[in-house]
Amino acid sequence: MSPILNTVVLFALAAGISLSGSFLSGSMYLWTDQEGVKHFSNIAPPLNGEAQLLSEEKFTLPKGHQFNVVKIFDGDTIRVEGFGLKFTIRLVGIDTPELGKKGEKNQPYSQEAKEKLTQLIGKKTISLKQYGTGGYNRVLAEIFVNATNINLEMVRAGLAEVYQGKLPNRLDKNLYFQTEKLAKHSLDGMWAQGTAYESPRLWRKKFPLK
Repeated sequence: MSPILNTVVLFALAAGISLSGSFLSGSMYLWTDQEGVKHFSNIAPPLNGEAQLLSEEKFTLPKGHQFNVVKIFDGDTIRVEGFGLKFTIRLVGIDTPELGKKGEKNQPYSQEAKEKLTQLIGKKTISLKQYGTGGYNRVLAEIFVNATNINLEMVRAGLAEVYQGKLPNRLDKNLYFQTEKLAKHSLDGMWAQGTAYESPRLWRKKFPLK
């Protein structure tokens, strides 16, 4: 959709308040696109158009800020809106089976993963714990419905593995790996495939996006 959005900045600017929480510092850019949607980026302003530079400012991440889920792409990627903003979130720390793109076949249990995430967050408001930004201009975040960590629920259901790439330092990795171990032991969800199981990371290498 657009350059990276940052939930740390968006609330502080949109609401005009400062609350205690995690801090982010560095150069940030603020602009509004042609559709009137506000964007915040800690990487670069849009290629065309003007952006306000928010340099060396510190913003706080408030607790309990709520966003509406407007689209669920698959088991680990969603789009949300709130405070006049729309942006895409990649559920941090997890990886779910891949839905086929442009006619490619689905990875086993990919549809089940999407359905599970829909069951957990569809038509609900969520709060975020943000871990920066990742590929495809997505906010990396743990998402919560009330006190329930949805990222962990996907692992617990056996429909997500712990992400095999680099994990954020602040993420409770041990909790994620322990949860995955229990799901594997119980053969829940995708783990029922046994030795036929392939990680989403390997699947993407076999069937890269065109």
